[in-house]
Amino acid sequence: MRLLLDTHCWLWLNAEPKRFSKKVRARLEDPDTELLLSSASCWEIAIKFALGKLALPSPPDEYVPSRMHLTRTSALPITPRHALHVAALPALHRDPFDRLIVAQAHLEGLVLLTADPAVRAYPIETLRPR
Repeated sequence: MRLLLDTHCWLWLNAEPKRFSKKVRARLEDPDTELLLSSASCWEIAIKFALGKLALPSPPDEYVPSRMHLTRTSALPITPRHALHVAALPALHRDPFDRLIVAQAHLEGLVLLTADPAVRAYPIETLRPR
């Protein structure tokens, strides 16, 4: 399974893995599961850190790559195709980061791990943390 982690879920994976059910934790730890983090999530983390809305143990340019390595998470780059697909999505969510992540999941055929009910309303395959 190719699993795209919503920003909050990736942060939980690193700081609060008990927020996931045992079944989801097993899936996250399964070596056959490919974990992906969108570049949009990296951007969101950097912005929230800079605004003082997200505390991290080290700056994002250190924290994110080191934790991606520890959690075997690969980067999912943003392509023009991803960015342009946002215009085709129904207006179910206002957050531009989440809309871009949904577009990526849709176009790449990924399962999106998210706790956000507005994101789960999109016509993509999702997995709930609990």
